[in-house]
Amino acid sequence: MPRADSGPAAEHNAGPAAEPPPGKHAAAKSRRRPEETVGTFPPEGSAAAADRDQPVPVRQWPIVVVLTLVAVGLAVTALDDFRPGVITIGVALLLGSLLRGVLPEVGMLAVRSRFTDIVVMGVLGSAIIVLALAAEPDPVITIPYVTDIARFFGRDQN
Repeated sequence: MPRADSGPAAEHNAGPAAEPPPGKHAAAKSRRRPEETVGTFPPEGSAAAADRDQPVPVRQWPIVVVLTLVAVGLAVTALDDFRPGVITIGVALLLGSLLRGVLPEVGMLAVRSRFTDIVVMGVLGSAIIVLALAAEPDPVITIPYVTDIARFFGRDQN
């Protein structure tokens, strides 16, 4: 149960330069964590993408679209069509990066700062697509030195 003198207002009044009570030394301050977390802000753009009178999937449509594409990619991969399924997952991440960059509010798609979300999803989506295109058998693209690396790890490339 929170104390009556706790919370943001009490901390604001006390301030970091508050004197310890008489008879107590500054080193005797409690090292316990505060009962409530203050100063933690949600990421920019994390508000719902639609009005509150809409159901949750409609309010959170950006992440629903991205997760639906990922689910489709996993289903295609599970149905024994590796390359198109994994490329679909990479495209879903690139779409998430694009949505995070373009839309002002993306709901739960916002995890970190806007810049970090865009860079992480963009790099991972691009890497997944490039690696899917370079995967054996019958790679669509060839990445230099991949055969040398495979030979180093003992895979015979005849």
